[in-house]
Amino acid sequence: MPSTRTHQRTRTGPPGKRAVNLSLSSDILDAAKQLDINISQVCDNVLREVVRRAQERKWQEDHADFIAAYNATVEVEGLPLDEWKNF
Repeated sequence: MPSTRTHQRTRTGPPGKRAVNLSLSSDILDAAKQLDINISQVCDNVLREVVRRAQERKWQEDHADFIAAYNATVEVEGLPLDEWKNF
C-alpha cells in the first residue's frame, strides 16, 4: 500500500508523471543521494534512451524486408535522382 506521501505526490506532481516503486542497488542509491543526484531525473532520462533504442531496433526489424528490397533495387537501378546529381 503506498504511503500517504507517495499518494499525495501522485495527485500533486507534474503533469504526465506518476510515482512508481523501483528496486535500486542500495550502495549506488546512497552514493547518488550523497552527491545530490536527482535520481528520478536520471532514471527518466536513461529509460527514455533505452526505450528509444528499443523502438528503433523494433522498427528496423519490422521493416527489414522493405529495406532489403529497396537496397536491392538501388543496387540494380541506382538512386532515383542520381542522373541529375551534379557532384
